[in-house]
Amino acid sequence: MVKKMPKTDVVIVGVGWGGGIIASELTKQGLNVVGLERGQERHTEDYYMVHDELRYAVRYELMQDLSKETLTFRSNQKMRALPMRQYGSFLMGSGLGGAGVHWNGQTFRFLPYDFNIRSATIERYGKKKIPAAMTIQDWGITYDEIEPYYDKFEKMAGISGEENPLGGKRSDKYPTPPMKHSPQMKMFKKATEKLNYHPYTIPSANLSEAYENPDGIARAACQYCGFCERFGCEYGAKADPVVTVIPVAAKTGKFDLRTHSWVRRVLHNGEKATGVLYTDVTTGEEIEQPADVVVLTSYVFNNARLLLNSKIGRPYNPSNGTGVIGKNYAYQVVKGGATGYFDDQKFNNFAGAGALGMVMDDFNGDNFDHSNVDFIHGGYLSLTQTGLRPIQNNPIPSDSPTWGKEFKQNSLKYINQTLSVGAMGASLPYKHHYLDLDPTYTDTFGDPIIRMTYDFEEQDRQLAKFTAKKSSEILQEMGADKVDSMEELGPYNITTYQSTHNTGGVIMGANPETSAVNNYLQMWDMDNMFVVGASAFPHNGGYNPTDTVGALAYRAAEGIMKYSKSGGMLA
Repeated sequence: MVKKMPKTDVVIVGVGWGGGIIASELTKQGLNVVGLERGQERHTEDYYMVHDELRYAVRYELMQDLSKETLTFRSNQKMRALPMRQYGSFLMGSGLGGAGVHWNGQTFRFLPYDFNIRSATIERYGKKKIPAAMTIQDWGITYDEIEPYYDKFEKMAGISGEENPLGGKRSDKYPTPPMKHSPQMKMFKKATEKLNYHPYTIPSANLSEAYENPDGIARAACQYCGFCERFGCEYGAKADPVVTVIPVAAKTGKFDLRTHSWVRRVLHNGEKATGVLYTDVTTGEEIEQPADVVVLTSYVFNNARLLLNSKIGRPYNPSNGTGVIGKNYAYQVVKGGATGYFDDQKFNNFAGAGALGMVMDDFNGDNFDHSNVDFIHGGYLSLTQTGLRPIQNNPIPSDSPTWGKEFKQNSLKYINQTLSVGAMGASLPYKHHYLDLDPTYTDTFGDPIIRMTYDFEEQDRQLAKFTAKKSSEILQEMGADKVDSMEELGPYNITTYQSTHNTGGVIMGANPETSAVNNYLQMWDMDNMFVVGASAFPHNGGYNPTDTVGALAYRAAEGIMKYSKSGGMLA
């Protein structure tokens, strides 16, 4: 028998960055919010003196249990999709704070070009520049419209940075100064300036100094310990939902947080969402939570999966391009970097922070003329110093043997004599890249899991070759004695880690025929439902997605407040 709880104003599904921001903003304005998180509660105390690479980076303690829920993958529709049984290409967080706990903290704004990518590309280059199967579209919002929400997220998180010389205009400076510059970063800066590029310090959620945000949350400065990505921060120096927005919501007394609550369906009458059905995984009890407004704030795959399993919205059909739920899945192109080996220089590569580094945007977005290249958009090039931990890092030149005496000699020689320039390339959507429900495989409760159909395209191959060449040139200017870089981008491989930047599936736009949500992330098909997260991105830019996720969450919170007062479609 299903247990029915008292009705609440708002129920949110997933309490990471999106859910935490929504809960904080709505409860501050008097709404009652129930937050359902299927993982466990987390605290900074969990990570005290636990710099354990094996536990967190290799055994993935902060990540979703793939034996209970995973996804299936195939490169194209002719293949049979198979389950991802162990982590590889990306990591899906679990527990309070979600991926906001184990991220690195690199906090970039998307470029103005990203938000009107289709119209801007056609205006400058004509329609022929866009491949026939590429489904890029404008976002239904401009950079100028989203800029105040970027500013709000950055001030809440205390982002440390300096102005991007090739980025969109800012209404205010970053709330804290940029992080320290290491010798490696200074080398990158000097080399790129000599090449007439425009380097700047990576905007960082790892605080450069002690900071108190507008909500009165005080946090300590980063210790540069090198344990950010895949780890929680015991100092609270890395902004995450557990140390920023969730405490604000809890303090109001209007936030009912329920962990170990696995949401399986959104309940509705065909016109309005009426609540959610979830299972308490500690007791097995099924519980119904009625609500006036339902907000999905879980990870990309689960947002799309919940809508499809709940039969809300029109599933995307790749054969004719109709429907919207599952449309425009995109990833990230990160293989176009290079590694330099230095015979006579040593570096303290073991030290660092998740967002410590220098970056340049000269080849990102439409910051350069694409007339003579076989791709659109681009990506940033950066030198990051995130902390090379011993188990997962053993850099050797590509012509080295992979075992034996010479392998050991090169391993010892180059462990602290290697620098890399990485690329974060945009991922643009195609008609045949999408998410749907797998017809065969189910989760621990017997519900269909998401199926991912995706592969690299010629656009990605050309972009990666271009950025690899530019990365190599920078390392040569930095004085590397030998440089290795990618020559050809092969097929997408889900077994090798690349990035956790998955986007799309419940995309935003100005037209309900081509998008699932409007620019407040309100569903066109059900006006009391909002779907928040990178699932709203119509494509993935040449940046890490978190700043844009946070900005859109603040805008969605504003929209939910408007809806709670007057109802109706907001855009």
